Amino acid sequence: MTERISLNNLKPEMMNPLLQMVSYLKSSGLDPKLLELVNYRVSQINGCAYCLEMHYKEALANDEDALRLHSLPAFRECPFYTDKEKVVLEYAEILTKVASHEVKDSLVDRLKSFYSDSEIGDLTLAITLINSFNRINIAFLPTLGQYEAG
Repeated sequence: MTERISLNNLKPEMMNPLLQMVSYLKSSGLDPKLLELVNYRVSQINGCAYCLEMHYKEALANDEDALRLHSLPAFRECPFYTDKEKVVLEYAEILTKVASHEVKDSLVDRLKSFYSDSEIGDLTLAITLINSFNRINIAFLPTLGQYEAG
């Protein structure tokens, strides 16, 4: 596929708010490996090739196991995700598919058994943010195969 629009051709300020959120999340105290699982799973759901490449490479650079990344669509059945990770992945799926799925009180209650309200706020921001990046990259089709972790 050919790149439709290069981010380099846009106003540099356009991405600043999103990049500030990335910086905030890195300092939020959330587990970077968990954030990469979320980023990768949401990108799978949305079919964002660029974000899949990026977050696969970032996850591996953070010592994530490739099998866990490949198994994300079946995380509910896999024994190598913790209950804490599973509830976040379920939350990420629901928020990504919010037009057709309801965020139920029982899911938020399960999140609260592992995370504070502040952490749930940060997780919600992370899920919202990767959905935004997915949509930008799906629209613009950045060149694949060149992303380097870090």
